[in-house]
Amino acid sequence: MRRVVCIWLPNWPITAWRRARHVQPPDHEAFALTQRTGRGLLLHAVDDAGRALGLRRGQTHADALAIAPGLVSAPAEPEAEARALHALALWFERFSPAVAIDADPPGAEGLTLDMSGAAHLFGGEAALLDEIAARLKGAGIAAALAMADTPGAAWALARYGAQPIAEPGRTREALAPLPVQALRLDEETTRLLNRFGLHSIGDLYGLPRAGLARRFRAEAGLALVRRLDQALGAEAEPLRSVQPPADYRAWQAFAEPLIEAEGVGHVLPGLAGALAAQLERDGMGARVLALDAFRTDGRRVRLQAGLSAPSRAPVHWLRLLREKGLERLELGFGADALMLSALKAEPLAARQAPLLAGSPKEKPQACSEALAGLIDRLQAKLGESAVLRPEPYESHMPERSERWRRAGPETSGGTVAHSGRPRPLLLFDPPQPVEAIAELPDTAPSSFVWRRCSHKVVKAEGPERLGPEWWRAPASSQGPERTRDYYAVEDEAGHRFWLFREGLYGREDAMRLPTWRMHGVFG
Repeated sequence: MRRVVCIWLPNWPITAWRRARHVQPPDHEAFALTQRTGRGLLLHAVDDAGRALGLRRGQTHADALAIAPGLVSAPAEPEAEARALHALALWFERFSPAVAIDADPPGAEGLTLDMSGAAHLFGGEAALLDEIAARLKGAGIAAALAMADTPGAAWALARYGAQPIAEPGRTREALAPLPVQALRLDEETTRLLNRFGLHSIGDLYGLPRAGLARRFRAEAGLALVRRLDQALGAEAEPLRSVQPPADYRAWQAFAEPLIEAEGVGHVLPGLAGALAAQLERDGMGARVLALDAFRTDGRRVRLQAGLSAPSRAPVHWLRLLREKGLERLELGFGADALMLSALKAEPLAARQAPLLAGSPKEKPQACSEALAGLIDRLQAKLGESAVLRPEPYESHMPERSERWRRAGPETSGGTVAHSGRPRPLLLFDPPQPVEAIAELPDTAPSSFVWRRCSHKVVKAEGPERLGPEWWRAPASSQGPERTRDYYAVEDEAGHRFWLFREGLYGREDAMRLPTWRMHGVFG
């Protein structure tokens, strides 16, 4: 059965503001955060002392000062609040891989955790809520918690319920005494329900859905019925996690926080072995690894490493994480939980080991694995963008027939479109200018000067004509590209070059004479 924990964070904007500045709340003065809007300066959040004086969110600052002349205010920082809430949600992944942020309606921010089948890992549901509450209290974060079968029911119990836990299968009974606004309804719908004498959620149980929806405007009626069905579990309500949960992960909590990175290195082999066993069970290999350390101060630090080929070798993983900076992991006052995840996994087919050592089939496999390991270590040390490899690209122009991508042993499905004639190993990008002399305008050169050195041509092969890619925008301000005639030539010393004449005499651009360029050198 699905079990969901809802964490309500009352006054979260003020909590985030004070935590960012390490400011303690005043003993007697009311405090509020303000935000400038089209209606003027409005209260964005109010603390408990301000609400006790009658202040509320959305009130103008001038009216608030008239009620509470001693009000202390500061500009709100909505973006900083959102970042802090996102960071807190990531930290709560130590309890569940599926953590969603609940920021609707504004001013009622909270988190929702899917704890289905996981509460026993923390000693039961009551012990789980006690641990979460203790950690939030230790971090100076005010919170109210509840656990139920659905996100809607947990949301209602956290904000309006007297009991924090609704027993499995007892959602209707737990919600019945709560006010109708616990269904996450807008103020207008709540006001109309109260006018009809419907004050609690239990009052709605006996009413037909169609008649209940017709008493309101179309959208409001449908929203009321949908919220009621979601809270009772009649309609599914998926959680939108802050990040997709990993399918494969190994997790371990500690009674005493790990202070040094050496402690992490001591625990990591066990986590890697557990993760490798999960991957091997499904015939998968990790392509992206992530090591998450959940610190005691409510922050999460991550160390991530990519692999060029699927792998489930713990020794290789540990080497990569060390190269990524495991010894420099910022643990602060300590980490009380570690999680090793395969953020991306791909099928890894098992291979038959050769019967005889040194078999011809063994060498390519060993070379491929060694190459993948070398690439992974180089990328871990230098950065993924620093280790690249070329791959074929579908273009008949030589300088565009390949492109660079992240290095890896896998092959690409791209092809190079050309006539099948040999290409030089060394290509110049861009092609270099050459002064050439040809006996006839459209024939191979008889001699040329390149880099101040004169070369007499004794052998020539060609031309190989390549038309311009007319669908591309001009690469330079000189105008559109022109037809090229390529020649493979050899000089008196036996050196072989790849030249081309760009342009056709009198047939393409009368204002530009054809030019010769050196595009490559044969080995």
